[in-house]
Amino acid sequence: MCLYLRKFMSLRTTKTTLGSHQSSKMRKLFLNIVTLIFIGGSVLSQKKVKTETNSIPLNNIKATTIYKLEIPKTNSKNIIISHTGYTLLYDETHEQSSWVAYELTNAETNKIYDRTDKFIPDPKVKEGTATDKDYAGSGYDRGHLAPASDMGWSATAMTESFYYSNMSPQTPSFNRGVWKRLEELVRTWAIENNSIYIVTGPVLLAGLNTIGSNKVSVPNYFYKVILDYSEPSIKGIGFIIPNTGSSEPLQQFAVSIDSVEKFTAIDFFPKLADEQEDLIEKTLCIKCWS
Repeated sequence: MCLYLRKFMSLRTTKTTLGSHQSSKMRKLFLNIVTLIFIGGSVLSQKKVKTETNSIPLNNIKATTIYKLEIPKTNSKNIIISHTGYTLLYDETHEQSSWVAYELTNAETNKIYDRTDKFIPDPKVKEGTATDKDYAGSGYDRGHLAPASDMGWSATAMTESFYYSNMSPQTPSFNRGVWKRLEELVRTWAIENNSIYIVTGPVLLAGLNTIGSNKVSVPNYFYKVILDYSEPSIKGIGFIIPNTGSSEPLQQFAVSIDSVEKFTAIDFFPKLADEQEDLIEKTLCIKCWS
């Protein structure tokens, strides 16, 4: 990484001889390099986590009743928006949510209402959200964060799942491929574990490409963290997946929740007791999940 930094700094010293377009391209290249190195480091460190923590007895954790356990850590400046099926934190700079959180129960996986496919602005976002025009002709799908298939238990929840606050620009091969596979797997886990807590969203960084007049950022990566907080199989798992098509098995993208926290700077499940949070979030046990 130091080698890349030195090369980048040497390029900056010659920026006066470069056009603004070239300089901008170099900055974006640098950001992409740093992002890829960070991902690589997370994966390498994750291998160590697997070795060190698989033997820890997660089944010794005792569950307690915690209201809105799925909500990440927030501060007084954050404007949290709640809908029937999910809660979100909207990022006006990127014109999309930085996270969407919800509990999904076994009963809620039973689909009663069909997709509306009616994408509409979120009336609770006062500054306004993206619109149809932002995505039109962009080449990107309006990718759900909380999937519509998780909201079929309520007509209102289904309608609200098509709010633009719940959308993020996703490549078609990602949205209809690996991301869809992960959504389907998570629903299976909700059935098997009776209920799970899910937080999902885009990885929002400075310098991302944008689409539309509202400058909707196009993320390079998406994440999802899942918590099963029911005894005796209490466990957690995270995923970080590039915004591109992939036929790789989903386990290739599995990481600890700690790794997702480092990559996104979001503190997940802060309402857990500190000892529980530390143990669950640093432990990656892929074999504990079907």
